[in-house]
Amino acid sequence: MRLDPNDTAVVVVDMQNGFCHPEGSLYAPESEAAIGPCAEVVADAREAGASVVFTRDVHPPEQFEDAHYYDEFDRWGEHVLEGSWEAALVEELDVRESDLVVVKHTYDAFYRTELEGYLESHGIDDLVICGTLANVCVLHTAGSAGLRDYRPILLEDAVGSIEDGHREYALEHAEWLFGETAPRSEIEFA
Repeated sequence: MRLDPNDTAVVVVDMQNGFCHPEGSLYAPESEAAIGPCAEVVADAREAGASVVFTRDVHPPEQFEDAHYYDEFDRWGEHVLEGSWEAALVEELDVRESDLVVVKHTYDAFYRTELEGYLESHGIDDLVICGTLANVCVLHTAGSAGLRDYRPILLEDAVGSIEDGHREYALEHAEWLFGETAPRSEIEFA
């Protein structure tokens, strides 16, 4: 799969201490295992001149106090609180000044963020998506991308999950409904 680096961005979803570090409140071993593959994809993208975007799931402590229905703290407990160690991206990722870091407050990186404006202003059409969790933030971000007419490509071997079945479900669902999937070895920036 050959991608033009001029109109492609790698989107690394929520590779944060709270999800990827053994001391994180929502730690999943598969999320930690995705750190190396995500870092490799970022390095390949940078070498080719493609854009790199990192997302951070961040919650102000009072975010869900007056929620009518949507309350992630009810479902997951308090996690990645604003200003906390958990909310920081894992140190193994080489985040640079030239990268866009999107702070989001829901599963979807497009919802009330600057992501779409950035992609439009940089002429980006194709998104190589990796990160965690496959069936939560990765899936919702990729679905939202597809609905906005971007081409979402989920990297099969660079997404974390709580259970293997969750990853397989997310990849099958994405490929069937709105996107594509591929192993990292099939992605070439040229």
